[in-house]
Amino acid sequence: MHTPRTPAAIAVAAALLALTGCSSVTSEPKPDDKVVSSPSAAATTADPDAARAAAGLPPEPKGAQRQAFLDGLNAIDRDIVHGKDDKAISRGIDTCGMIKDHPKDLTKQVEQTNKRWTSPTHPEGHGLTKAAQILAVTHTTVCPTY
Repeated sequence: MHTPRTPAAIAVAAALLALTGCSSVTSEPKPDDKVVSSPSAAATTADPDAARAAAGLPPEPKGAQRQAFLDGLNAIDRDIVHGKDDKAISRGIDTCGMIKDHPKDLTKQVEQTNKRWTSPTHPEGHGLTKAAQILAVTHTTVCPTY
């Protein structure tokens, strides 16, 4: 008796063949192989602030600095942070990187801030006016030397 093959069965078989063909064989290191490790690479992996510094970003704000940043954002609009403090901190550090990359282009900084700072109720950003306020709070509290 002959069993008809369905397109789905053929697709599954083809996918399985493709997956088995993708496996890779790794070889054990040879005694002559040298592993190069730098102290700075190990430090940046273990210390997020060191990694940020190596990337030219400010350290994560802590204590009063962190609170001032979050309070400043919430004073603009509570929906900016929307209960996600750590996410706001991450976005603030990211915004500092953008400020550093475009130090003399305020228009671009505001546009990028608007794109970066979204929320569930503002998926396209909070508008350029609030973006400028977010940028100012971030600049003065998280990375004032930029």
